Amino acid sequence: MPWEKSFNEQNAIENAMQAFWEKGYEATSIADLIASTGINRGSLYNAFGGKRQLFTLSLLKYDAETRKAFLAELEALDKPKLAFKTLFDTLVQQAGNNTLPKGCFLVNTSIEIASHDKEIKDIVSQGFIEFEAFFRRGIEVSQTRGDMPSTLNAAAVAKTLFSLVVAIRVLGRGVYDEASLQVIADQAEHLTA
Repeated sequence: MPWEKSFNEQNAIENAMQAFWEKGYEATSIADLIASTGINRGSLYNAFGGKRQLFTLSLLKYDAETRKAFLAELEALDKPKLAFKTLFDTLVQQAGNNTLPKGCFLVNTSIEIASHDKEIKDIVSQGFIEFEAFFRRGIEVSQTRGDMPSTLNAAAVAKTLFSLVVAIRVLGRGVYDEASLQVIADQAEHLTA
C-alpha cells in the first residue's frame, strides 16, 4: 500500500520554518522538527527527504512570503523615502516583538553560512542581492524625481543601507535595545537626505 500524507505540507513547512528561524539549522534537531510540525519521523522523511530538504523549503518559504512580499509592499508605495523609513521603523519594531523569532531567517542563516551547501548559499545571496537592488531602485527613482540628491552614489548608498538592515537584524537579536536600534534606523534615513 502506498504511503499517504495525513497532514498539510505547507503548514508543516511553516512550523519547521519557525523552528529553524528561532534556533538555526545546526541547533534544530529532528526531535525539534517532529515537535514543531506534529509529524512523526517516518512521515517527515517520506514527505521531505530529511532535515536539509525541509530547511531549504523553509528558507524559500520565508524568502517568498516575508522578504519578497514586504519589499513588494514597500515598493508599491511609490515613495522610496517613505518606503525606506517604513522598512527601518518596522525592523526596529520587530526586534522588540517577543512573539516572533529574533532577526531575519536569511540573515540568521548567513551567519552560519560556512556550514551550508551551495544551494542554501545561493538562496541567501540572491535574497541579499535583491534587497540591495530594492534600495538602489528607490534611490534612483528618488533622484529622478528630485527627492534625493543627484550626487548620491546609488550603488554605494544601497549597499550601506542594506548593511544597516543586517546590523539591525543581528543586533536586534538581544544585543541592542530598541532605542539603540532606532539610532541606526535614523542614520539610515540621514544617508538619503
